[in-house]
Amino acid sequence: MLRIGYGLLYLIFLLREYPHRDEMWGPGSPWTPELARQMFDQSGWASVLTLSDNPVYFEVCYTVALVTCALFVLGWRTRAVSVLFAVMVVSFHAKAIFMADGGDNLMVLMAVYLIFTACGRRWSLDARRTRLQASVGKMAGPHRGGLRYQLDSARTSVITVLHNCGMFVIAAQVCFLYGCAGLYKVQGLKWGDGTALHYILNIDLFRPWPELSQMIDGHHVLLAAVGYLTVLVQVAFPFVLFGRLKYPVLAMLLGMHVNIAVLMGLPLFSGAMIVADAVFLPDRFYRAVGRVGRRAVKRTSVTGAGASPGTAHAAVPSQPGPTGDWA
Repeated sequence: MLRIGYGLLYLIFLLREYPHRDEMWGPGSPWTPELARQMFDQSGWASVLTLSDNPVYFEVCYTVALVTCALFVLGWRTRAVSVLFAVMVVSFHAKAIFMADGGDNLMVLMAVYLIFTACGRRWSLDARRTRLQASVGKMAGPHRGGLRYQLDSARTSVITVLHNCGMFVIAAQVCFLYGCAGLYKVQGLKWGDGTALHYILNIDLFRPWPELSQMIDGHHVLLAAVGYLTVLVQVAFPFVLFGRLKYPVLAMLLGMHVNIAVLMGLPLFSGAMIVADAVFLPDRFYRAVGRVGRRAVKRTSVTGAGASPGTAHAAVPSQPGPTGDWA
């Protein structure tokens, strides 16, 4: 889910900014590669986009980034593509760091963390290739006790440890993010008196739909209640992960991020947080969703078949049958 979510999210982001790519990251950007390199000396960042000022080189990098995102979503050679995906995300973020927001920062962190996970084992072309090889007998294990068997066992153990550590770091990152955000809100006077959302809805820089923001801003009691609930959910999030209470909390966080995307015009940040929240949903949740989806498709197909021409009863008087004997 994380692989597909972040790969697709960044692919959409790059396609969305394709007409403005030169002004944002290319040679036509006011933030030139020379300025970026001077900042890298202080910040420690790096970017492949600053290696050359040639427009052709930039177009090649942008094309490679688009292809990498698509391959990452599909799960093709995920182990190598995940490294290239992280390099591209870090490079584009570092080149235009002053245009970044919280969503870009989270995207960079998750792209790096995903390198250490086995995120291509499911729902990927790699998984499909493994199944095909197993079906034709190409995946027969080596003789138990042999050197190759021991090397494969050691490799599997290392991959498992790295994957579990990577998933733990991702989960901890999300917990720290929500916990710190909630605790910082608790210290704010505007969140304490319930007026924070009123001021947020009136920031012109984050108001893509002014009429909608003004309409919602008229419900003062509702805004105060939503503000207090936001603080409560964010502070409580790390403490409800090991019980069923996490499901309503995740549902409320989903609604919060959807509202942030629509009302504040931050779809990348909201999308990155929604994908990050998916790490706390167990496998049985996705299996249940799959079963419900298959049942819905089956029910729809059965309904469609029942309504297909030739199967429904025609609204005409019954006709006398033939008198002949039909074999």
